[in-house]
Amino acid sequence: PNMDGFQVIDKIRASGRLKNFRIIVLTNHDEMENEVKGLILGAVDYIRKPIHMESLKLRIDIHIEQLRIIREMENSLREKSVTFDTLFQQAPIGITISYGSKHNENMENALINSTFENITGRSKEDLVRLGWGDITHPDDLRDELPKYQLLLAGKIDGYSMDKRYIKSDGSTVWVHIVVSRLYETNDLEFNHICLIQDISLRKNIELALEESERAKSVLLSHLPGMAYRSDYDPSWTMRFVSGGCEKLTGYKPEDIKDNSKLEFAELITEAYRKPLRDKWAQVIADKGKFEYEYEIITSEGEKKWVLEMGEGVYNENGEVEALEGIILDISQRKKMENSFKYQSEHDEITGLYNLRYLERLLVEELSADNGLKKAVVGINLSSIQSVTKAYGFHYAHDLSRRVAEALRLMAMEGNRILFNAYSTNFIYYLKDYISKDDLIDFCEEISERLSSVLAIERITGGIGIVEIDDYNKEDIEKILRNVLVASEQAINSFEKDFAFRFYTKGLEEKLIREEHIKHRMVRIVEDGGNPEFYLNFQPIIDLRTNRIINFEALARLSCEDCGFVSPLEFIPIAEKTKLIIPLGEIIIIESFRFLEALRRNGFDHIGVSINISVIQLLRKGFVAGVMEIMKHMEIDPGLVTFEITESVFGMNNGDLNEILEELSEIGIRIAIDDFGTGYSSLARERELSVSCLKIDKSFIDKLMILKIEETITSDIVSMAHKLGHYVVAEGVEHKEQVEYLKDCGCDMVQGYFISKPMDGNSAIEFIGKYEG
Repeated sequence: PNMDGFQVIDKIRASGRLKNFRIIVLTNHDEMENEVKGLILGAVDYIRKPIHMESLKLRIDIHIEQLRIIREMENSLREKSVTFDTLFQQAPIGITISYGSKHNENMENALINSTFENITGRSKEDLVRLGWGDITHPDDLRDELPKYQLLLAGKIDGYSMDKRYIKSDGSTVWVHIVVSRLYETNDLEFNHICLIQDISLRKNIELALEESERAKSVLLSHLPGMAYRSDYDPSWTMRFVSGGCEKLTGYKPEDIKDNSKLEFAELITEAYRKPLRDKWAQVIADKGKFEYEYEIITSEGEKKWVLEMGEGVYNENGEVEALEGIILDISQRKKMENSFKYQSEHDEITGLYNLRYLERLLVEELSADNGLKKAVVGINLSSIQSVTKAYGFHYAHDLSRRVAEALRLMAMEGNRILFNAYSTNFIYYLKDYISKDDLIDFCEEISERLSSVLAIERITGGIGIVEIDDYNKEDIEKILRNVLVASEQAINSFEKDFAFRFYTKGLEEKLIREEHIKHRMVRIVEDGGNPEFYLNFQPIIDLRTNRIINFEALARLSCEDCGFVSPLEFIPIAEKTKLIIPLGEIIIIESFRFLEALRRNGFDHIGVSINISVIQLLRKGFVAGVMEIMKHMEIDPGLVTFEITESVFGMNNGDLNEILEELSEIGIRIAIDDFGTGYSSLARERELSVSCLKIDKSFIDKLMILKIEETITSDIVSMAHKLGHYVVAEGVEHKEQVEYLKDCGCDMVQGYFISKPMDGNSAIEFIGKYEG
């Protein structure tokens, strides 16, 4: 009531509630300005009174129908817009739609969907800025430009091709592209649509297949053999044969294909036809892979080794339809394998089977419990090394070949096989003998043959025998070690040039004892000496004054495992293991400490004799080491005597006398121990810096059983004096021996008649008692 109709309309319109309404103004005013004002406010009609109701009703119905049609048109347009946008943006292929009144390669006027961006690896901005030409691979651009120009010229309606786009990271993507003209009515001359699909995976597969086919072609052309497809029949009927057939077999492919001139089965050597067929039958039954080596005969009659690899081709029922594979020439490889096999199983010098083959054979033989007696017989000819030193390797090798030929004559196929386990060690493996007597007879025959071959060379050896039983058959290494031990024991028996020994439990116990002794000596060296290793001292008496002039230091070993160990037992072990070097240094130091004790007790005129191993003596720096110890302990060299065994003179070592001279120059006396048992002579010793000869106990013992005129002891003393040496007699146990030695002019004596060896404290007490 306070506002007119126009104010109401204006207020409703301002509120936004007119959005879904159509306004018809009904008024009794006839002023033109009111009608204009109403239409401006959004009225769809302006009706003045008086009203014609039928006309009004009709006009309202027309307006309602128009409104319905407008709404339907709006909804239709909206749905079409949504459908196009959805299809365009979510399509699984890349789409661009170009439009414009002129050609534009920079894609400024283009619709580009997200899939197109993803495939090309470029954003829409990059695509617009660069244009499709710049992101196309140069090789593909050369192919596409002519087609694109024909499209622009209207000569073609479209084209398709495979091409590469270059992504922003420099990588490429293969696409299949379809380009087509769009016909519109808006006078846009250059309208076209471009569809792309990523085909990188397909292209990679195609390239791989092409490479595979190329590789197959190259492989078949260079194959050292042939590829085939054959029937699974007795003739191995070939349905396809590659060109390599002629080089492999000497026959052309067409000669073998379809059995036109000969069957492939005829090329296989007789010995391999059945094994080959059996192998294929097994492979087909298992539907596995076939691989087999066999021999064929070429058209020239030449035998060749081939390797066939293949597999069956099966139908849907699992039945074999054909065989496919390759057959390669492996003759050269087989030749090399056989050569390598021969070299790995045989000794190069003698041509006999070697230790490696023996060990492998024993593994196979001893695992088969066939009830046959088995044994190994080892022949140890280590003294051949002396021939090597004298005449060289070639002479020794020739000698080994002569021995091998002599022993080979005693080998028997299957039951008596000869091996060269080492350059100077031969081994027979025997089986199916009856008793030990057979082994003894066999070894006697070996001894005779070796004597006939080696007698002129003055070479001796030993034969060891190990019978194989349930006790030792599981340890082949132990069997071979034991046969070596037995052969060394045979060498040390000195019964004859080629004695033999059976390996026994006693020998095994001795070996175990040696290991215990070696272990204890190692511990002594590591500890720098311990109570298990000690020195005893035996006095040496001057026969003219009957006074103690010297003590001989004697090494002793006593341990819980082995009890008391004689020097005759542990010294050889120490020398063999080179433990004599550190042990010898311990002996020297302990001997010098005894000298210090003598000096403290007022016996500074009494010296000490120390046994020195040749291994110590010839070791570099030995003399300098001794001098260093003497200087540190303030020892008078004139009170020290080094005793060396006579056997060192058989070594003919040029450095020996130089070392002895160095020791003599500093005042140390040199004595030859056990004289008369070794290889030296007085003439040889005359050339050396020697002060003393110690006559071996064996000569002294004979003084009690031989007549005076039958002994040579006095002659030895006389000759030694003429050479400027003083003489010590060892092992004196009887007064009669002392009297004889005095009469013949011997200088000194030692032995149980004077005193047994004793510890250092007891030795000092003994001096007082003896000289008191």
